[in-house]
Amino acid sequence: MTSQRLVDLWPAAGVRVRAGDLEMRWIDDDLAVDLALLAGKGVHDEGTMPFNYPWTRGTGREVARSVLTYQWGARPSVSADRLVLELGVLIGGEPVGIQSASGEGWSVLREVETGSWLGRAHQGKGIGRRMRALMLHFCFEALHAEHVVSAAFEDNVASNAVSRRTGYATDGVQRVEREGVAATQTRYRMDRDRWLEVRDQNQNIIDENIEVVGVEALLADLENADPT
Repeated sequence: MTSQRLVDLWPAAGVRVRAGDLEMRWIDDDLAVDLALLAGKGVHDEGTMPFNYPWTRGTGREVARSVLTYQWGARPSVSADRLVLELGVLIGGEPVGIQSASGEGWSVLREVETGSWLGRAHQGKGIGRRMRALMLHFCFEALHAEHVVSAAFEDNVASNAVSRRTGYATDGVQRVEREGVAATQTRYRMDRDRWLEVRDQNQNIIDENIEVVGVEALLADLENADPT
């Protein structure tokens, strides 16, 4: 469990978002290990690659170590210039995946891009849709974002379906290199006006009261103010 001493020094470590049995929270070392081991058991079929960087290739140990090194490297990037929030996703206290939001020039653009993954044992249960809806609520209602964007390869049926279901508008396509081959991604965007239109729709997806903890101190930290 994250200590209060750490939260006092690094407010992002105190961020938690809860809705019923669904929780998203800062990834401390213990949770990072749990999530790394989960990823090592598999995130997708061998014949697919849903990520720009193929971090899921390799042995279970290699994949787990990749998760750890990435999470350790992401922790310092919580600032007005570069905001990276990697939140562990838990269902009933059990780690099931990660939901992230990141953006450059946060203080000016107020824009983040979301990304996520779920362990294979937890896919196909509607968790991906719920955690994306909860992250949208957190970004717009708690962080006061103006734009939230996402992208998915054309063959990532589940991710594209979640983006459409939660109300993103399509924002064109882009060609990127994926494991040495050109591939096409669909881009998605939601601005604040669109969020206000689909907020109730996403609340229905979440279907629980939402509790956000620790965001006031985080916002103060991002504004370079003393949260006390």
